[in-house]
Amino acid sequence: MTNFPIIAVQSLIVKRGKVTVLDIDRLDIVPGRTLALIGPNGAGKSTLLLTLAGLLPATSGGLFFHAKPIGDRSSLDMLRRNVAVVFQEPLLINDTVYKNVALGLKFRHMDARQTAERVEEAMTNFGIAHLAKRSAKTLSGGEAKRVSLARAFAISPGVILLDESFNSLDPPTRETIIDDLQKTLQKTKVTAILAQHDREETLRLANDVAVMKEGRIVQAGTAAEVFNQPADEFVAGFVGADTILEGLVMKSIAGLMEIGVNGHIIEASGNYPQGTKVHCCLRPEHITVTRAVTGKTSARNIFDARVEKIVRQAYFYKLILDCGFRIGAYITLPSFEEMDIREGSLLKASFKATAVHVIKSGA
Repeated sequence: MTNFPIIAVQSLIVKRGKVTVLDIDRLDIVPGRTLALIGPNGAGKSTLLLTLAGLLPATSGGLFFHAKPIGDRSSLDMLRRNVAVVFQEPLLINDTVYKNVALGLKFRHMDARQTAERVEEAMTNFGIAHLAKRSAKTLSGGEAKRVSLARAFAISPGVILLDESFNSLDPPTRETIIDDLQKTLQKTKVTAILAQHDREETLRLANDVAVMKEGRIVQAGTAAEVFNQPADEFVAGFVGADTILEGLVMKSIAGLMEIGVNGHIIEASGNYPQGTKVHCCLRPEHITVTRAVTGKTSARNIFDARVEKIVRQAYFYKLILDCGFRIGAYITLPSFEEMDIREGSLLKASFKATAVHVIKSGA
């Protein structure tokens, strides 16, 4: 498989009226991988998807599909034939599930035998083969979403675009559909671009991530790079680095820094020189909470911590801790109950130097 981009964006400007809604310097979509576009509401995620699908014209700049520029009618039609879009709301015709899934193949004038093979495979992948003769009007929201996904995959697109496709679904339905989508993407190797809000879904589905803000891409890279090495405070906050602390590098020797934070010292990996103003970013899952530190530990940072607030999450608790600075930490339900944690409890919070992502202030 080549790493040559299947879609490339270069100096793309999209305006609505006189307002610039997209300003993308460069974005490469690698074939066979899944890219998640994340960012707050109004960041331009849906607008970028519509532009990549050829449904929204660019004001200026380049959009390339397999290195061929998209500009005239012929190239635009070629792009549209090779891209499938799954919108937030399923757009189904008033007919059977089978005919809905086969709709794109009908438009492509595929013969009946090939159509049947493609439709059966797509319906099986999304668990709706038993609904083939059912009227689309009788489907639940989850079933309708499965039909729209099966229809998109049935045409074997070069790229599939999904725009906040799971927002309206209840959690159990959402979970099973995402599981089927993940398996289908792995099976088909179709290139996918998802507009996303949910961090867990992003990490579960995406190989690559592009963070958007006000129509621009502020950071792009692999999911691990973006989530573990955010480029600035905005990205850090959006990808879940709940703790962002202002600090000053007090000492920097051989790849290890001592950073002064509110009268305390945090040790972190890095090479910023002494006197550099920085932000220390910590993800809550990288912090260990105990009643006391016993035995050996690889954590270079150990602080006395008082529980300020307890927030119940789905499968764990989130603790807001006062260590002389405020940090957030996750703890499992069994550990929470075993330690009998309450607001005001005194604990130990520890984390490794490598768990601290340091950003130069103003970067």
